Amino acid sequence: MSDIAEDILGIAKGLLTTSKHLFRKPVTISYPEYKRPMFPRFKGRHRLLRYENGLERCIGCSLCAAACPAQAIYVEAAENTETERYSPGERYAKRYEINMLRCIFCGYCQEACPTQAIVLGHDYELADYERPDFIYTKERLLVPPPTPAGARAGE
Repeated sequence: MSDIAEDILGIAKGLLTTSKHLFRKPVTISYPEYKRPMFPRFKGRHRLLRYENGLERCIGCSLCAAACPAQAIYVEAAENTETERYSPGERYAKRYEINMLRCIFCGYCQEACPTQAIVLGHDYELADYERPDFIYTKERLLVPPPTPAGARAGE
């Protein structure tokens, strides 16, 4: 076969492939308006959970920081007092920070936590403009306390 015939055959194969996909429904979605559901095992933004009574689950043990291969977690523990009680144990996390620029979303912190205080949720929109905004503090990670039964927001 000559070079010209091979070129024409190659172009014909390419056009055949293109024509196969020409009438298919596109897979593109309008992202901000429609968000695809995440898989159940997807690991997104971290959250610090609370107990039903509003106390923090984190006891400041720093096992999550020890388990983190990227060294993205910093925990500073403090002692609970009778007047100021943040968690049911003796200690609580006075300072809890995750550097999201270093985090690789492996989930080892979630596996290492003895009280299931830290979980990786399904939130994947983590963009920001400044580098310091990627240091997630305890206040940013902690879920709000549960509202009392029967109470509505704004009352």
